[in-house]
Amino acid sequence: MRRAFVHDAVLTMTADDDVRAPGAAVTVALCGHWEHEPPCPLAPHHTDTRRSGDEVRLRVLFAAEPDAEAEVRGRIEAALARSIFTGPDGRVTHWDVRSARSGRLRDDELPHAEQLVHH
Repeated sequence: MRRAFVHDAVLTMTADDDVRAPGAAVTVALCGHWEHEPPCPLAPHHTDTRRSGDEVRLRVLFAAEPDAEAEVRGRIEAALARSIFTGPDGRVTHWDVRSARSGRLRDDELPHAEQLVHH
């Protein structure tokens, strides 16, 4: 049975960089493309980014079978490690990874996590 997991990353990006790009890179790594019909083939997920100056906090909430957790986290880490993404408009975005690690599900995320688990 699927469970909900969280992966947090702190990135450095310039003001000109698109904060959506790292989340799109994660979606490509997990689903093959940033636009696709549901459901996500490996792990239904949601990304959230918050910018403060040149620091961007990326939070990936995903649902997966427990034995697939390591693979999903590995794909997220690999996508972020590439540190570059070209969007559909041809815009190239760069970032540096300061940190990336598993996170804890917050109480306010429980309803969304439940949706992902049953998606």
